[in-house]
Amino acid sequence: MSAPVTERRWVVLRALGLGDLLAGVPALRALRRACAGGELWLAAPRVLAPLVELAGVADALAPTPDLGPVPWSGPPPELAVDLHGNGPASKIPLQALRPRRLLAFAGPGAGGRPVPGPAWRREEHERERWCRLVRDGLGVPADPADLLLRRPPGAGAPGSGPVVVHPGAASGSRRWPPDRFARVARALAGHAPVVVTGSPAERDLADGVRREADLPADALLAGETGLLDLATLVAGARLVVCGDTGVAHLASAFGTPSVVLFGPTPPAFWGPPDSGPHRVLWHGAGTESGDPHGADPDPRLLAVGVEEVLAAAEGALAAV
Repeated sequence: MSAPVTERRWVVLRALGLGDLLAGVPALRALRRACAGGELWLAAPRVLAPLVELAGVADALAPTPDLGPVPWSGPPPELAVDLHGNGPASKIPLQALRPRRLLAFAGPGAGGRPVPGPAWRREEHERERWCRLVRDGLGVPADPADLLLRRPPGAGAPGSGPVVVHPGAASGSRRWPPDRFARVARALAGHAPVVVTGSPAERDLADGVRREADLPADALLAGETGLLDLATLVAGARLVVCGDTGVAHLASAFGTPSVVLFGPTPPAFWGPPDSGPHRVLWHGAGTESGDPHGADPDPRLLAVGVEEVLAAAEGALAAV
């Protein structure tokens, strides 16, 4: 993505993953509207560029894979927005650009000096958190429900594709056991075609699920889909069954029915919108949360049973 040179440039830092980008879409859209007449640059990983395009949230991408320096040239930005976190690690790269103004949650920045801003609230949904920052910091409307993406070119009609089973997750604490996913996939294959997705690193995991579910070889798509291909698949899927992962956020972004298994983090923080065709399974107490980066499946996730996943999935399929 490239943008014309103008005197008014804003930069927004969200150098995170797929789910994080999609949870930030409502706030990013509000920022882009507020930057009318200028250009908004999004500092995010280059791999997310296709979804940034579908979301229509930026004029240009400043490829930023993590919390290192933000690529920038020309005069300092008029506004830099920390849409990444609440600590100095995300404020310092933006302060290094010498923006006229830094919009961030209150907390220490470079040299430990305090940065003013709204207060961080731990118990807040991710979409609402960043919309609140924009509303409070700029006084502009920001709607957490404004999260739908434009459908990818080539996506089939909604509900025309297969059931997508996605057994992987970034950490072990968010991975429901593969044998349970296999039992679900085997049962759902009696209702509709089923495919198993995942990253290249998750190919063995996904293939194990496919084999145990007795699905055909071409049902294995893990490691074979780029991000845009995955988005296209999810946009046309009949149903998505997965844990608390970026694929769950893709289902929300396209209004695709989903069954999402939560643990250790509650859906109150990262769940799909209540208004969508999504079914959430969670056995925690209120907003209690475990370690989202733990190595072993969280007990709250393990409390989700195969039969209740199947009941939710079959109910979702019947409603399509």
